[in-house]
Amino acid sequence: MQSINEELQSANEELETSKEELQSVNEELSTVNNELQIKVADLSRANNDMNNLLAGTGIGTVFVDHQLRILRFTPAATQLINLIPSDVGRPVGHLASNMVDYDRLVADVQAVLNTLKPHELEVLTTEGRWYAMRIQPYRTLENVIEGAVITFVDTTELKEAQDALRRLAVVVHDAHDAITVQDLEGRILAWNPSATRIYGWSEAEALAMNVRDLVPAALQEETLAQMRKLSRSESVEPYRTQRLTKDAAVIDVCVTATALVNKAGQIYAIATTERKEKFAGNKEASS
Repeated sequence: MQSINEELQSANEELETSKEELQSVNEELSTVNNELQIKVADLSRANNDMNNLLAGTGIGTVFVDHQLRILRFTPAATQLINLIPSDVGRPVGHLASNMVDYDRLVADVQAVLNTLKPHELEVLTTEGRWYAMRIQPYRTLENVIEGAVITFVDTTELKEAQDALRRLAVVVHDAHDAITVQDLEGRILAWNPSATRIYGWSEAEALAMNVRDLVPAALQEETLAQMRKLSRSESVEPYRTQRLTKDAAVIDVCVTATALVNKAGQIYAIATTERKEKFAGNKEASS
């Protein structure tokens, strides 16, 4: 009985030791589990941040794997490709496109995957909007290629502005009057050929000048007052004044000034049309 009792005590001690070891392992597992939960929460937050970032930029983005199957896409991409959430996993070539006269998406994506060289072009949608499309390889942090990324950036307003500027440039270039643009500090930003013909300075020379360099000293305060009125969104009627030429001659001009306003409603520059005229006298010219 004594021998059995000793064995039982020994077994009990071993069980106590095992229990302590199990408690230690359980504590380690609990710590690891807490760390994993923190990492899962961080990963979920990062995923949410990425989704919000991609959606918030307004840039259409489509991720595809090597088989050109869709992995993820942003809401803006649905303006160009008819995508719904259940399309994840489907080949991009199986989906209808809203792009006009462009049916090479699959071929272009495959070419990027084969060459690893980005591909860019402009595409037009059936709604009449222009997009800059860019296809580039999808690289992991380990520099492994796992597919391709297709992005679409809406350039409609930019293209319309470029077209308008081209038309305006033709008008300005061929105008008989001097047409200039200056910022609110008077620095000259634009200068057409007629301004060179009337005043003598080349465009390169004028772009390094301030409008004050064109105004006789006696009339500079008047010119600044007109600029201040325009900068406060106050209309200015065409007025007669005088300007200096490159050879220091004083000429009479009729000036029409217009404030240039950005989308935020802020005045950022002043455009002027200046016509050389002959007035009855200097008193009338400076009035």
